[in-house]
Amino acid sequence: MKRILVVLFLAFLMGTSMDAQTPKVTERRLTNGLKLLLQEDHSVPSICYTTYFKVGSRNERPGITGLSHLFEHMMFNGSAKYPPTVFDKIIEAGGGYSNASTWNDFTDYWEEFNPGTLDKVLNLEADRMRALRLVKENIEQERGIVMEERRLSVDNDVTSKMMEDLYAGAFIASMYHSPVIGWMKDIANITLDDAKDYFKTYYAPNNAIVIVTGDFTTDRMIAAIEKAYDDIGAQAPPRKVIDAEPAQEGEKRLELHKVAELPAVAVAYKSVAANDSDFYPLEILSTILSHGESSRLYRTLIYDEQIAAEVSASVDEYIDPGLFTFYVQMRPGKTTAQAEGEVYAILDDIQKNGVSADELQKAKNIAQANYIRRLETNQGRGFLLGFYEVVHGDYDLMFDVLKKIESAKRDDVQRVARKYFNDRSRTVVTLVPEKTEATESR
Repeated sequence: MKRILVVLFLAFLMGTSMDAQTPKVTERRLTNGLKLLLQEDHSVPSICYTTYFKVGSRNERPGITGLSHLFEHMMFNGSAKYPPTVFDKIIEAGGGYSNASTWNDFTDYWEEFNPGTLDKVLNLEADRMRALRLVKENIEQERGIVMEERRLSVDNDVTSKMMEDLYAGAFIASMYHSPVIGWMKDIANITLDDAKDYFKTYYAPNNAIVIVTGDFTTDRMIAAIEKAYDDIGAQAPPRKVIDAEPAQEGEKRLELHKVAELPAVAVAYKSVAANDSDFYPLEILSTILSHGESSRLYRTLIYDEQIAAEVSASVDEYIDPGLFTFYVQMRPGKTTAQAEGEVYAILDDIQKNGVSADELQKAKNIAQANYIRRLETNQGRGFLLGFYEVVHGDYDLMFDVLKKIESAKRDDVQRVARKYFNDRSRTVVTLVPEKTEATESR
């Protein structure tokens, strides 16, 4: 199975056949700075059109946190040529759909549709980049929606609140300190002028990448995009984001008191940037620790000791160094101190004794298979092309992923465990359950 997956991936890299001599991805840049990445594939009669703007919560500042996410909402509320609600109606009328997401390092928008809808999509996308409807009614409507979204997804969600506190506690100067959705008071006080300045700077063509994957002819697509976008002027480049995060010199511990049934604990260690050579050994280690029922954390905390109902481990894939995080949800009668003890004992064992050859190979197989599955669809390929271009700095690096996973050795995994799982770079958030008044009165 592993050899078959690798062959399929190589076929993707080389084009429509193993004998193809031209690159699968065509790159162009318009005179206004807009970058195009085009991957022509006629296997299904569908096109995915993705626009990455190189702006996310990392580009914000205190006072306007959440503005990137607010823009994700406002981008669907009309432009100079198209009134509110028309965007989705036009695309859905052609059998397609649209969506968007905001991340720490970027905001992306995409539509998937049949090729006959292309001209309409180009007009819609170019017009909202050229002249988004930025008026008081738009920002006030979406402000209310985003504030309610924050209440539901963070303030009233115990796990999300724990993770928010974990990042806010772990980071001092890095903008990863702030949540993508923003702090509530900032969301409430963002002004129309803030939005206009932000749009002019970060939604300019020279700060964007258009990725098109699917059933089209490359030369015709380039000509059509040039016609739709070429009159949109470039802007002064955004200010460079400096990673000013100092080294952490001691463990940080926080308590979160929320209404909950059972305690939980989140643990984080300072990690690396996505383009760091240690990233892939850390990603493999996260798989060894928590992927599947035979993983170290699952086997020990859930099966053997039966102290946890849920466990996870993951490493951030960000432009600047992020976190390697653990989460443990306790079972009734069990304590977070027990969970921490077991997690630290597992990490200590890996630091001293490493991982087995079987564990390493299984983790590699899982990581490679998961990556290749993301290449199966137009949308998946479009997302990865944009992600590697923005976060890793070059879309071409996505073609080295399997090689980097395969090249990781047992010594690499043990080395990164020793290097990064240091208690002085650790932050811990413990959930202390509180009861509601109704529960207390029983």
